[in-house]
Amino acid sequence: MPHKKESERISGIDTAWLRMERPTNLMMITGVMILSERLPYQRLREVIETRFLRHYPRFAQRAVQKAAGAFWEKDPHFDIGRHVLRIGLPGQADKSELERLASDLMSTPLDFSKPMWQFHLIEDYQGGSAVILRIHHCYADGIALIRVLLSLTDTASDALPAQIVEQDEEHAEDAGLFRRFFEPVDKVVHTTLKLGRELVEEGADIVMHPAHAFDYARNGARLAKEIARIALMSDDSRTRFKGELGVSKRVAWAEPLDLREVKTIAKVLGGSVNDVLLAAVAGALRAYLVEQGDPIPENLQLRAIVPVNLRSQEKAARLGNFFGLVFLSLPVGIANPLERVYEIRQRMNELKESYQPILALGLLGTVGMGPNMLQQPVLNILSRKASAVMTNVPGPAQALYLGGSRLSEMMFWVPQSGQIGMGVSILSYNNRVHFGLMVDQKLVADPQAVIGRFAGEFEKLLLTVLMSPWGQEPDSRRIEHTLKALDGPEHDPKS
Repeated sequence: MPHKKESERISGIDTAWLRMERPTNLMMITGVMILSERLPYQRLREVIETRFLRHYPRFAQRAVQKAAGAFWEKDPHFDIGRHVLRIGLPGQADKSELERLASDLMSTPLDFSKPMWQFHLIEDYQGGSAVILRIHHCYADGIALIRVLLSLTDTASDALPAQIVEQDEEHAEDAGLFRRFFEPVDKVVHTTLKLGRELVEEGADIVMHPAHAFDYARNGARLAKEIARIALMSDDSRTRFKGELGVSKRVAWAEPLDLREVKTIAKVLGGSVNDVLLAAVAGALRAYLVEQGDPIPENLQLRAIVPVNLRSQEKAARLGNFFGLVFLSLPVGIANPLERVYEIRQRMNELKESYQPILALGLLGTVGMGPNMLQQPVLNILSRKASAVMTNVPGPAQALYLGGSRLSEMMFWVPQSGQIGMGVSILSYNNRVHFGLMVDQKLVADPQAVIGRFAGEFEKLLLTVLMSPWGQEPDSRRIEHTLKALDGPEHDPKS
């Protein structure tokens, strides 16, 4: 294993994520990988030793908080057996039991006296195996962790053990679903947030020097306006997705969508993959509220915090956190799925020139370097302005193998913070789009009742396109009566 110095100061941003840990919101990223073939425990342990630990020695270190700040320190008693564990499923050992196990694990804190990560292997799952992994957010963000996980896999079952997967040019575009998914926002990085990249290239890394973002912010009237807009932003709508949190989280994932179909629908509607998927998310949340008998005014908004990647391609594999945040209001009050697509497209376009991502990055870095008593009030204020965290991380376009076993499905969930109790995760893998939902059990007892509606909302959009004459944009008024017939009168907000 490469030499790593015994103690290293943790950056302000990573310290902020370390200190966000609360019993009601644990700051760990949780992933589930389902394998078509059996994966022996010893084989998984070998992969973790020869790739995960050898290429990323950070994971042999623990985070230690002291009066002078937070530091990475080598664990003098490191034992891989405490981090790579066997675990079994009770009963029928089916998908519902796997979801329940993932829920229990994401509700259980990691041990802060050791490196904060674990791989849990279910050796016998539906003829194959499954792996649940937990990694504390202070180690890295989702973009970096996907690259870490890819380094554990191969493109063939018989690949050499030490081979590290590199994405080829043929699949580079499809593997970068993150950029297409948030394309309108990501353009900010190349235009108004160009300074963020320039600072990195000049060695004045915002991660290490977050105050630079604010020095830049003071120079522009638009930035001042953005700061005021965030500060004056009202608290999010009071729905059943917002409320007092407990310690138990529940997770579920839906049957994946065909990415090629999503891209086709987006092209026909003149929008992006992002518009289509977010419209499906908003529709699923709306349908659940309607089923619960909640009032749904036409102007009802549900605000989500959306992470925005601020890494350059060459920095993608570097550990640590380097992303900004934007606030996106989902139009759950709009019943017509087509109108929801167009409304989301308009709102995402408005975020093109937003300074929110770089301001959020600088804010996290600044409060992370300051006292914890300053950080918590800031996080509480921000969390009141949203009901969910919505994330998308790109996976590879081709099938991969872990320890010689084919990876058939994978999903992940990132933590929330403060009083946010819902997380929506979207991940592309092998030309399929996977939806996952994590909720606080006190708010939503059965997440499957929400996540199970995503596919149906997408099918409504698909039906909209199929009902439209070739070469013409779908007419929302013309198809509205058909959608009402499909949903029934109880789903009509005017009934």
